[in-house]
Amino acid sequence: MTSLVIQTSFLGDMVLTTPLIARLAASGPVDVLATPAAAALLANNPHVREAIAYDKRGADRGLRGFARLGRTLRARRYDAAYLAQGSVRSGALAAVGGIRERVGFSTSAGRRFYTIRVPYIENTHHAARLLSLATRDPAGDVPRTALRPHLYPGPAERAAVDQVLGADTGEPIVALAPGSVWATKRWPYFAELARAVRDVARVVVVGSDADRALADEIIGATKGQGIDAAGRLSLLASADLIGRAALLVTNDSAPLHLASAMNTPTIAVFGPTVPEFGFGPLADSSTAVGHIDLACRPCDRHGPQKCPLGHWRCMREISAEQVAGLARSLITRGSD
Repeated sequence: MTSLVIQTSFLGDMVLTTPLIARLAASGPVDVLATPAAAALLANNPHVREAIAYDKRGADRGLRGFARLGRTLRARRYDAAYLAQGSVRSGALAAVGGIRERVGFSTSAGRRFYTIRVPYIENTHHAARLLSLATRDPAGDVPRTALRPHLYPGPAERAAVDQVLGADTGEPIVALAPGSVWATKRWPYFAELARAVRDVARVVVVGSDADRALADEIIGATKGQGIDAAGRLSLLASADLIGRAALLVTNDSAPLHLASAMNTPTIAVFGPTVPEFGFGPLADSSTAVGHIDLACRPCDRHGPQKCPLGHWRCMREISAEQVAGLARSLITRGSD
């Protein structure tokens, strides 16, 4: 059986789709349709025959690009498509591609194009929801280890990380990921945290070019002793770096899922969102931190750009001291 997985959503969603891909690969070849950035995350993955880049906002935009890709999919004669991303465009693409069996969630916008609709269960991890597309059993009891995603950095990624880290000092590494495309999901005390843990670990900042200002502030708090890797590594190389860390501290954003894939202990700071949405950490020795007594939380599925009430207490009232205490405990436990 030859399968196509369509996942053109956020980068974290692609990471969480890897257990579904692995499950399908047990029954035959699996190709994955992804954004160009997400397709790069699948390099070296033994369960993926081919990652097909769909540049829906660039080279493949519009009806012409849609039709061209539809013809490509039709020529490949897939037995089934799994709609891990549920837009109307994705569903229509699977149909235009001549894929007879199209499996997706019953709540998805593109469900009219599906031949099999699987219930979307709110109170479970998204990796389990995605895996249920293969099992067709959304209530199935799946062990945590089966939900953990996997990424496969190769020699090029390891070499890039070696260059960024320089000589091995023997110190444990704490990776900090301060960025998010959603402004209210950026915890404001990463610099203070770096200052608090710099005596027990080597601080490394991970992120994209968009996180430059945040990284500069954090490195300044370490008096220049930290390492700024923001914008210097590919996503897969960033996963390799996180895999070497004793701990990752992150917002509810893509690095959280990179850490789950590399089984790196994680402190995930949740503000306007909550882990119950299905996107909490899956690595061993991980925890989610949030303002559990705040009545207005959660306020959004993704995190608005501004606090609807103007106070942003969900993040401002999670102190650096609170997170630093957890971090020091996890770093110490990892070095025992």
